[in-house]
Amino acid sequence: MVERYVISIDQGTMSTRCILFDHRGRLVSVAQKEHRQHFPKPGWVEHDAIEIWSNLQRVVPRALDNAGVGPDQIAAIGIANQRETTVVWDRRTGVPVGHAIVWQDTRTDALVEKLRREVGDDFFVEHCGLSPTTYFSAPRIRWLFDHVDDLHERAESGEVLFGTMESWLIWNLTGGPAGGLHITDATNASRTMLMNIRTLAWDDELLAYFGVPRPMLPEIRSSVESYGVAHALLPDVRIGAALGDQQAALFGQTCFAPGEAKCTYGTGSFLLLNTGTSLVRSRHGLLTTVGYKVTDQPTVYALEGPIAVTGSLVQWFRDRLGLINSAPEIETLARSVEDNGGCYIVPAFSGLFAPHWRSDARGVIVGLTSYITKGHLARAVLEATGWQTREVVDAMNADAPLALKELKVDGGMTANNLLMQFLADVLDVPVVRPMVSETVSLGAAYAAGLAVGYWPDLEGLRRNWHRAGQWLPTMDPGRREAEYDNWKRAVERSFGWIRSQ
Repeated sequence: MVERYVISIDQGTMSTRCILFDHRGRLVSVAQKEHRQHFPKPGWVEHDAIEIWSNLQRVVPRALDNAGVGPDQIAAIGIANQRETTVVWDRRTGVPVGHAIVWQDTRTDALVEKLRREVGDDFFVEHCGLSPTTYFSAPRIRWLFDHVDDLHERAESGEVLFGTMESWLIWNLTGGPAGGLHITDATNASRTMLMNIRTLAWDDELLAYFGVPRPMLPEIRSSVESYGVAHALLPDVRIGAALGDQQAALFGQTCFAPGEAKCTYGTGSFLLLNTGTSLVRSRHGLLTTVGYKVTDQPTVYALEGPIAVTGSLVQWFRDRLGLINSAPEIETLARSVEDNGGCYIVPAFSGLFAPHWRSDARGVIVGLTSYITKGHLARAVLEATGWQTREVVDAMNADAPLALKELKVDGGMTANNLLMQFLADVLDVPVVRPMVSETVSLGAAYAAGLAVGYWPDLEGLRRNWHRAGQWLPTMDPGRREAEYDNWKRAVERSFGWIRSQ
């Protein structure tokens, strides 16, 4: 019998990856290609969507070749993607109207501040579960209408289409100008500020407020569903799933029960807590989002706490300060001292995300004395990730009916054992790392395989999950709370650095 596989496309902020997984959820082969980052102005971040599609056309054949597998051995395609990044393209030619505006981009800050002054948060939270920030797609669409001639008129006529990256890739995979599917899934649509969080349909009041015409919008579908077959790259292979990258990681970590949570530690970090079919409105600075939707089953929701700067703080320590030569060296340097020496680093390089949402904050280092060495600074860098996670977990425990009992972790920073132990200590819960670290890609594969019957059900996916490491809390409770109080005082000192002109 010929072995069959599921292929996962992970279209991320820095690169596009293609990974093959077998029936036991094991990684069989991987191919990856980075794309260029464009920074035309301070605070602006852009990608070339054509380059990303071209890169996908390279990595898919390479992943197949590496495994010695043909397209006929692929059971399904699953797609995970950077979420809020905004692409607008011509329906007839397939040419984008400009570069994609990336989720990190802050060009819409003045527009967002105007929204918050004129309307306030409650209107948006009630409709879409989100407060206005530069993070989401709708303000970017509005910005494009205001800055690209005739774009709004072309959108009204359906001449141009909007999508996040999974929409762009699915459209191209299924035919592009020759009848490509223009769809999105509920997890990505929930990040636009245009979808009603309860009905999972485009919301008339939000569309009217932002001035977004319906003809440019993709059809909202379930996260786990057979959308159709590919025509390019993998002819006749079914596309069975699309999820935003962090929701894909939630799925890959098999956090299928209310109260289960994961945190992905990368450039930034994203903590998601499954709240089941309950739509929990956060009162403590978190985002209410769609966790996933499996075909016609009830929607599963999540609370999310995005943290802007975690792994990128280590990169700053390496590249800007030159105190280490490689990221793994920070653990060795941090272990050269017993504690942080009273030093705390708040990495608000361009404001703070959850739970503060302070665009006026900037990074601070507090507690400096002549005693502090680069070892203390290294420890403070790692501890910043732990304390930021603690803030998000505290907010989740205050919002959700079930307190966090365990945190599943993934991402590049989980290789740092000192950081993982510190997380367990400051959260006072076990921290668990799985065998397969590529949980974003695995989640997209799991969802696609589930859609086509490659895996039978969610419990079958749970049986594939295996623990690789676990850290248990050992810190004295008195010390934990004293240091957390110091951290909170440090955060307060980062506020108000940028003043309105």
